Amino acid sequence: MVGCTISYCAPEKKKEPNTKSNFALAPSLRKMAHETEDLTTFLIKSGRGVKGLSEMELKDLPKEYLQPQSERPSNMKIMEEASIPIIDVSNWDDQAVLKSLCDAAQKWGFFQIINHGVPLEVLENVKRATLALFAMAPEDKRNYFKENSPSNHVRLSTSFIPEVENALEWKDYLSLFYVSDDEAFALWPTICRDQLLDYMNKCQVVIKSLLQVLLKGLNIQEINEENWSLLSGSKRINLNFYPKCPKPELTVGVGRHSDVSTFTILLQDDIGGLYVRAPDGESWVHVPPIPGALVINIGDALQIMSNGKYKSIEHRVIANGSKDRISIPLFVNPKPSKMIGPLKEVLVESDEEPKYKEVLYSDYTLYFYRKAHDGKGTLEFVKI
Repeated sequence: MVGCTISYCAPEKKKEPNTKSNFALAPSLRKMAHETEDLTTFLIKSGRGVKGLSEMELKDLPKEYLQPQSERPSNMKIMEEASIPIIDVSNWDDQAVLKSLCDAAQKWGFFQIINHGVPLEVLENVKRATLALFAMAPEDKRNYFKENSPSNHVRLSTSFIPEVENALEWKDYLSLFYVSDDEAFALWPTICRDQLLDYMNKCQVVIKSLLQVLLKGLNIQEINEENWSLLSGSKRINLNFYPKCPKPELTVGVGRHSDVSTFTILLQDDIGGLYVRAPDGESWVHVPPIPGALVINIGDALQIMSNGKYKSIEHRVIANGSKDRISIPLFVNPKPSKMIGPLKEVLVESDEEPKYKEVLYSDYTLYFYRKAHDGKGTLEFVKI
């Protein structure tokens, strides 16, 4: 998509009725009504992102965001009555909790947890900080786009991978790879840094407890140091901003994909729009926002390591025509230098042949980030 153009020119007046311009521009952007500007320049180099397009109050969707018919929301078969599991984890040691979590990881790959111990105030602080980040002036946000960022660990971007996408996604996001608190203090935007680090620290109990439970479900009773590094040796946190969209029925907030993580902890606001693939493999189920809840989804890495027992499920986000939406996924990942494959303990316990080949985790993620969202296409990369 790099180098594509988008016209902001008001159409010439014609004698036919309804000859008004397709665009109702915000005053600060009115000058652009008489310009044709490279889309990459507008979105990235200027720092405006998709948020800038949304603020122009366009009546029509730029053609670069038009999704194929097959990917539009109207073609989603919605399972209205279904819901992913909602699990009270106030007692992680309860055998009923263990069973509920492991069953959900096997059947759904997605579930919500409540009474998880992360204070509501911490969650609200993160959401406020996310809104504050995207409210920054374009010239300030521009400093964090990957072309200007001082580190590839701090990357503000738009869509997913614009360079390889045939149709763009209606989303801006900041992606932060966590190395240490010291690096975060030096490089992360100060407007959200402290809130994110506090949140990540508070989530440590959830991460450790969830890993212990899920591995017990694989009959691995103790996690040694090697497996801790393998399962949760790196972390990335994204701040997603989905602006109001002029024609949400023609595009997507995020296309169909599964995460490459061990698992993901998602904090979402009260707008909604996240859909996950139902167990029937055809329908979609909405994930309704629950105040104080965290959404957990199994990632490809854990599906591979569990030899397919736990499921990494396709999910997507639809665009919203009336409100902005935010979400904050925390990706708990293997260490990039680790080889991932079915755990030996799992193969011995189940007496199964491996369904996936071993692969360097950094190679697996590199393959994911070299292409547009394509459902579970990345997992096919390692299937035997």
